[in-house]
Amino acid sequence: MGFYLLLQLFCLAVTIKELSSQPPVTSKPGCTPKCGNVHIPYPFGIGEGCHIGMGGFNISCNNTFKPPKPFWGKHEVVNISLASGIMKISNNISYECDNKTGGLDNNISYSDNGLSLNENYSFTFSKTLNRFMAIGCNTVGLIFDSWNGNLFSSCSSLCIGTNDSAIDGTSATEDTCSGTGCCQTDIPKVLKRYEVGVYRRLFRRNVSSFNSCSFAFLGEKEAFSFKRSDLNDRNFLKRNKAIPVVVDWAIGNETCEIARKNSATFACVSENSYCYNSTNGPGYRCNCTEGFRGSPYLHGIGGCQDINECEKDHQKTLCQHDCINLPGNYSCSCRKGYHGLHDDKRECIKDTNEFLVTNVVLGIGLSLLFLLIGSPSLYCVWRKRKLIKLKEKFFQQNGGLLLQEKISSCQSCTEPCKIYTTEELEKATKNYDKNQIVGQGGYGTVYRGILPDKRIVAVKKSKIVDESQIEQFINEIHILSQINHRNIVKLVGCCLEAEVPILVYEFISNGTLSQHIHDEGRVSSISLENRLRIAAETAGALYYLHSAASTPIFHRDVKSANILLDDNFTAKVSDFGASRLVPLDHTRITTLVMGTWGYLDPEYHQTGQLTGKSDVYSFGVVLVELLTGEGPVSSTRSQVNRSLSSYFLSLMKENRIFEILAERVREEGTEEQLIAVAQLAKRCLNLKGEERPTMKEVVVELEGLRRFHEHRWEPMNHEETENLLGEPGPWQGYIGNVTNEYSVDGDALSSLEMGR
Repeated sequence: MGFYLLLQLFCLAVTIKELSSQPPVTSKPGCTPKCGNVHIPYPFGIGEGCHIGMGGFNISCNNTFKPPKPFWGKHEVVNISLASGIMKISNNISYECDNKTGGLDNNISYSDNGLSLNENYSFTFSKTLNRFMAIGCNTVGLIFDSWNGNLFSSCSSLCIGTNDSAIDGTSATEDTCSGTGCCQTDIPKVLKRYEVGVYRRLFRRNVSSFNSCSFAFLGEKEAFSFKRSDLNDRNFLKRNKAIPVVVDWAIGNETCEIARKNSATFACVSENSYCYNSTNGPGYRCNCTEGFRGSPYLHGIGGCQDINECEKDHQKTLCQHDCINLPGNYSCSCRKGYHGLHDDKRECIKDTNEFLVTNVVLGIGLSLLFLLIGSPSLYCVWRKRKLIKLKEKFFQQNGGLLLQEKISSCQSCTEPCKIYTTEELEKATKNYDKNQIVGQGGYGTVYRGILPDKRIVAVKKSKIVDESQIEQFINEIHILSQINHRNIVKLVGCCLEAEVPILVYEFISNGTLSQHIHDEGRVSSISLENRLRIAAETAGALYYLHSAASTPIFHRDVKSANILLDDNFTAKVSDFGASRLVPLDHTRITTLVMGTWGYLDPEYHQTGQLTGKSDVYSFGVVLVELLTGEGPVSSTRSQVNRSLSSYFLSLMKENRIFEILAERVREEGTEEQLIAVAQLAKRCLNLKGEERPTMKEVVVELEGLRRFHEHRWEPMNHEETENLLGEPGPWQGYIGNVTNEYSVDGDALSSLEMGR
């Protein structure tokens, strides 16, 4: 009987040891732990009751495949990770191919693809682990949202050669995606849906002979490595079908602090787990604390279990003598007659003087006691000094010293840029309360704030500035603070003590032009007279930036959402986050393509050459918006006419422009006047930048059209029109005697240049 009992105890000990060395089961007890070769950890699960009940975590297993495949909705699941909070799903690749004769065969060899996540769930495409890529010669890849017209990003891939016959793809570098044969770019945060387009319409001569297809996709950046053979291999789709898209997932849409208050729904239920907030959108995730493994979302055996660090095959088992396993940790002990080194507890040395050891231990104990008594005050002092040093670091990192030097050396500065502290702006914005947010865009978040002098300002938290561009960033701040134009939002000051630079602008109270001409309930709020005045004021501000400012500035993101309106509907051009300063001896600069889809100059997008005519094109789109009330991009129109500029130009060509004009515009304007404004917009939208008017010419024409609307003067002759601009304008013959008041050298235009 005694032998039988000992045998049972021995078997039980062996079973416990085997269980402790195996990875814990992470699926819910009683549920299918895997589908095919993919493990399905809780909070995900297959079937009713096997997943967390917050929506979006149900996995279906399709057994018609061999082996079976798991699906999340319509997306095949490749892998789910609890520790990283990610899920990898199957991908779609967009492509466009040439036919055998070298022409494009869109009906057979063209595909635009995208993916969409459920808007109600806390699932987003990972910004850090994914990368948008385009493969091919002379190819443009676009990732965008056709629902609201947002262009998230784009890149161009070229194949360079000394002449046409030398363009054969050999200039592309293996395993490198840097713009030759392969290009790549980042995606924005909190991305839930996207579409991908790929276009092979750039310089196609003698390319299709070795590169017949181009591809574009969003995928895990570590899963794809570019090869030169990708340029001439039609099997690219088959070979790269395994490139997954990484999805960040989270629980609910609350932070840990808020979710923890409701213990009934809080998901971090394992005893040895902790909660952390999602970094890519709302919600939170759970993880096992260090020294434990399993699912932090389960109680009991499936939850976070202790790792036995003292097992022989474990990495941490480096104790010289005895190892003691502890919950979430381990400890090394020395046998009698030995003691551990103070800087390495795993190494034991033989005692030589027990009395000395006792004194050392007693001294360390007393020191720790005194340190414990004085630690609260020491901690406060240390934390305050650390915060001061961190602010100093950010101030220098963001170019604060350079800005102070520019302010002190500027003798002509009547109102220099004020440098605020973080405390001043936190107090002004109620510690950046979300209720103070008045706008969000690609270059930062804007908060409403009240300064101690009761002045209302707009406080903009910008993106992190590239350290290599600090000098240019500070130079732009300094120059923008000196701009004093009544139709440009005034830069009041900045704060450089935070990790991201914070800019302070004057506050404009009446929203954006985009809201007034597109939001339901406001579409008829602006008269034709005000629309023409807003267009003229915006053009005058851009002309001032291009020509009259101390250093020329190209705005680079002109759109109706960046034109603010005050209570009198006076236009204020804003958001210089993408603007570039232009050397006085240059008319164009080469730069990374930035802007908003629907407003972006096609010539700038293809060449990367930014000129003042790029702003003219974007202004032309705004002018068409004012005329039509239509958005810059619409998914309701055909793909050819999806952009407003293309649709507008096609109607102009067919003499059907009145079909698209806003109802109030048609009612208040005459046929001659509306045709004249439309002709001006058409010139601004010319695909060739050199054939577009300058902002100076646009200002003069718009001011003339405004006068025509107010007074209906007699037609003027051709000679007067030519004197006005040096060439006939599209409104020639419709406008009265404008020459004396708005000639290029007249006082009125000088007043526009000065902005006062």
